[in-house]
Amino acid sequence: MIRISLDLMGGDFGPEVVIPGAAKALERHPGVSFVMFGQQEKCAPILAQYPQLREKSVFHHCEIAVAMDEKPSQALRRGRYKSSMWKAIEAVKAKEADVAVSAGNTGALMAMSLFCLRTMANIERPALAGIWPTLKGESIVLDVGATIGADAQQLLDFAVMGGAMARALFEIERPMVGLLNVGVEEVKGQEEVKEAGRLIREAGLDTINYYGFVEGDDLGRGTVDVVVTEGFTGNVALKTAEGTARQIAEYLRAAMSRTLLARLGYLLAKEAFDRLREKMDPRKVNGAVFLGLNGIVIKSHGGTDAEGFAAAIDVGYDMARNGLTQKIENDLKEYHARHSSSAGPEAA
Repeated sequence: MIRISLDLMGGDFGPEVVIPGAAKALERHPGVSFVMFGQQEKCAPILAQYPQLREKSVFHHCEIAVAMDEKPSQALRRGRYKSSMWKAIEAVKAKEADVAVSAGNTGALMAMSLFCLRTMANIERPALAGIWPTLKGESIVLDVGATIGADAQQLLDFAVMGGAMARALFEIERPMVGLLNVGVEEVKGQEEVKEAGRLIREAGLDTINYYGFVEGDDLGRGTVDVVVTEGFTGNVALKTAEGTARQIAEYLRAAMSRTLLARLGYLLAKEAFDRLREKMDPRKVNGAVFLGLNGIVIKSHGGTDAEGFAAAIDVGYDMARNGLTQKIENDLKEYHARHSSSAGPEAA
């Protein structure tokens, strides 16, 4: 049984979205159970509408809810040990839950997760890994906003962790991993990226298949299973893709309603448009994972609806069921053991 802790107060809509989302996830995964944290007066009336979910859940009252616009440092001072966000993360640390899911303030969630769970051995900073829709299916992109300006060693760690996530989520034995760059030639790009490429090639890891450099248009093509970059670039790419998807959807909506003939054409091609809408629906790929922590924390988009939050729970379920944390630990140990032995006795 997978146990999932939920920050009911996180996101733009709090329990009004999180609780119905949990109910949808329970329908898909009847074996899960939930540990919920939130304000009693706001959560209890909504939870009462879902008797099956209530039977599979344990609710804990928390006075404090972290605001979406709260600074991470302020949220940590005010909400540490007592907010619904902190308690959801702490449940993972205490082994009361296998994964925590929150739609709350990203910076606060990052700070609290880092403070509560700590990073794995040899990991300097965690990464936020997102699921990216492609022409071939889905890929993983990291970092999408947790670590700004990662160095070469951190990019290598991201490659190892992203590969472990791909194995857990996509069940690929040796995921194809690429480094995001301004060109595919080895001489192009920032020194940190070129150095990271050299480190990954020389590491000779059995758990990943290093492709080399990839460019921005490779993200949508699905050229590789895992795209590695630092947080600033990854976040810009993510927001640009989301904005472009909304822009195309708006163009189509305007074009299909402009004339009577266009509306007739829409009706004739409705099935195709429905499939396109399904492919472009950002809710289907909601749920980013903090990698490199001693526990699994999932970040849902703050403005999502119940279907989107259920998708974030789905990601957490898959990560816990497939032993993501253990896979990352094993892969990191393999790399550092090999690196230490190849460095020779002088390094020791």
